[in-house]
Amino acid sequence: QVQLVESGGGLVQAGGSLRLSCAASGYIFSVNTMDWYRQAPGKQRELVAVITSGFATTYANSVKGRFTISRDNAKNTVDLQMNSLKPEDTAVYYCHTYRARSGDYWGQGTQVTVSS
Repeated sequence: QVQLVESGGGLVQAGGSLRLSCAASGYIFSVNTMDWYRQAPGKQRELVAVITSGFATTYANSVKGRFTISRDNAKNTVDLQMNSLKPEDTAVYYCHTYRARSGDYWGQGTQVTVSS
């Protein structure tokens, strides 16, 4: 059974940093692309960052240069380092993966709140 469990959210002042972590289990982690999404109140869920099995990364324009996605295949974790946080980064952040045979998997989400 695939499970994704996020941790590391919290309250931080603008300009501060947070590191989110997602622990994956129940499948062969190293072969899957992993993503971080976020959803702010009243807005659609949006893709924040992607890391492939080959460690290639892509970012939303809104976070480029501030956020860094990384993965540790030995620990089955994917992290999101968030620096220079802005109030508009406030959202629930979700870890996600897609498996061809069984579809989308999401974590339960972790709240990030950036105060001005």
